[in-house]
Amino acid sequence: MAHEHSVDIIVVGLPRSMDGSIGAQAEIVLELAAALGNITNIPVDTYDERLSTVEAERLMREAGTKRGKRKQNVDAMAAAVILQGYIDRMIQ
Repeated sequence: MAHEHSVDIIVVGLPRSMDGSIGAQAEIVLELAAALGNITNIPVDTYDERLSTVEAERLMREAGTKRGKRKQNVDAMAAAVILQGYIDRMIQ
């Protein structure tokens, strides 16, 4: 899919601990990101995903999204928050 859409880079959310350290789950994600890069030959970068779900829920709540819809869409919105954060970091 990445090649079909001419993707230049793949961004993966990195689940750091609240103190910023790399825990067991983040280690797994780093291994997955490296494998993904090797398989696709597309650069893979990570972005700190701490509090992305909280931010996604806040944005949907402020937009008036009903609770049931928020639960259904929170992961997609969190992914959008992560990607927007990554893009913002790249253009600064």
